[in-house]
Amino acid sequence: MTWGQWILFFFIVQALHFAGTWKLYVKAGRPMWQAAVPIYNGVILMDIIGRPRWWVALLFLPIINLLMFPVIWVETARSFNQREVWQTWAAILSLGFYNFYISYFEDQSKVVYRPERSLKPTSASGDWVNSIVFAVVAATFVHTYFIQPYAIPTGSLERTLRVGDFLFVSKFHYGARVPMTTVAAPMVHDTLPVIRSRSYLKSPQLPYMRLPGFQKIHKNDIVVFSWPVDTVRVFRDNGPGVYKPIDKRSNYVKRCVGTPGDTLEIIDSYVHVNGERLILSDRAKPQHNHWVYGKSGISHTLLTEVGADEFNREFKTDDTQQNAAAVNFLAEAGYILGARRLTAANKILLITGHKGIPAKVLGQLGLQLTEERPVRRVAGLTDDMVTELRKSSLVDSVVRFVQPKGQYQYGTFPQEEKAYPWNGDQFGPIYIPQRGATVKLNAENLPLYEQIITRYEGNTLEVEGNQILINGQATSEYTFAMDYYWMMGDNRDNSEDSRTWGYVPADHILGKPVFIWLSFDNFTDGFFSWVSSPRWDRFFTTVGGSGKPISFLPYFLIAVAGYFGYDFYRKKKKKQS
Repeated sequence: MTWGQWILFFFIVQALHFAGTWKLYVKAGRPMWQAAVPIYNGVILMDIIGRPRWWVALLFLPIINLLMFPVIWVETARSFNQREVWQTWAAILSLGFYNFYISYFEDQSKVVYRPERSLKPTSASGDWVNSIVFAVVAATFVHTYFIQPYAIPTGSLERTLRVGDFLFVSKFHYGARVPMTTVAAPMVHDTLPVIRSRSYLKSPQLPYMRLPGFQKIHKNDIVVFSWPVDTVRVFRDNGPGVYKPIDKRSNYVKRCVGTPGDTLEIIDSYVHVNGERLILSDRAKPQHNHWVYGKSGISHTLLTEVGADEFNREFKTDDTQQNAAAVNFLAEAGYILGARRLTAANKILLITGHKGIPAKVLGQLGLQLTEERPVRRVAGLTDDMVTELRKSSLVDSVVRFVQPKGQYQYGTFPQEEKAYPWNGDQFGPIYIPQRGATVKLNAENLPLYEQIITRYEGNTLEVEGNQILINGQATSEYTFAMDYYWMMGDNRDNSEDSRTWGYVPADHILGKPVFIWLSFDNFTDGFFSWVSSPRWDRFFTTVGGSGKPISFLPYFLIAVAGYFGYDFYRKKKKKQS
């Protein structure tokens, strides 16, 4: 919906409110006109029902208002002696239109204004419901406009942020994005848990708005944002694509390496901005794929000892009918990444991740495996890991893998092999659009800006011969309506980022990760495996800053113990007195 449509909708709601409640305002001793003045009528209604005036502000906050409107409907009914259970449900299920019944159809001798009514629930169940409602309202307010918890599900930022890190993401650093989706379940994203169905209605949609922030996005910032090209029904679902509102798209976390107005180029996998190589913060731990060579073989233990976990392992087993059935089970259970028959050796080769296959599972299947020890392995390594490996007498050399210039990598933005034969290591130069900036348009550079013009900024685009038409008008230039950013993962060879889908618009920015409160190594192995794999050194550490992260867990535990100790002491003294 446009702003004009929302203003019209607002005044229709105000007219309905006046028609349904003006008699109630009069019964409460208020002049009729107070029910007709937008916003002010809400302030007066709070006085009538005995609630604080600041509640009016909550009625204008998307998502929060979905929780507050039923509360106001019920409170209004009860203020006029409608206290029966069925009357409460009638107020809620009628979406507030029960006020019309009270005003025009109910016996007016029963509609008595009760200004001195108790605001406290009269039963234990009522008190419980009251507490739950306001706890949900408070939690939703914080979650939507201030701090949102987030878990790292993929390894695109390894080793800076790890799979299994649980973050607090600040929305107020860059200014909270007001929800565009106005009807949605509170505190869930795009999917309702358990029933796995959509958690929102696609319309009506609010235009993009953002509350004031106190910080701009800078190069090197780690940023959480809505995935610009998201059409998956559920995250990691390969089913048919669906349209999703911006604020209901999957949340990604990457490092901002280019800001509006920059010219960015990737040379030999290193990012250069405006002609200079980007120096990452000292806490960044970029990771690249390397060939590790050793004439006596490179064991998985050697890689594990330096902290590497992005490499595959290979196992062989005899090609028998029993073993083939066991391999099929392992594939279906997700223990192996692939398998193939080695006909000449009458063997089956199994490929796994760095953890291999649990010994317990092999024992249950009666499967005997022999692990390969190749003289060359591919592994994702940080500079520190490379340094440690080169110290080993078992390693002959470690070579970083870099794709050559001019060799096109499938899926690289803007997906134009002939005009832009780029890859993840050799990319650009490319301009990152800035709001208000104007670029010349031609057939050569149009692929770079096509999705900005159409998908992100809502214009029509046609090409007729050598002529470019935007919204039906021939043009040779375009002025950007938004700022854009370039986001990349620190795990440079294993990250789907702007090199694949291009620019990130400003209206897709969600927030800034500020704090790791929990971290577990076996995050992908299920909840019950976390207990045995905590990364204690990452608990209660900050995401930003410089130097080695410091865990604030001991200070937190001391503070909690101090609070409970003081609370116990206070209650004991109170009991004695």
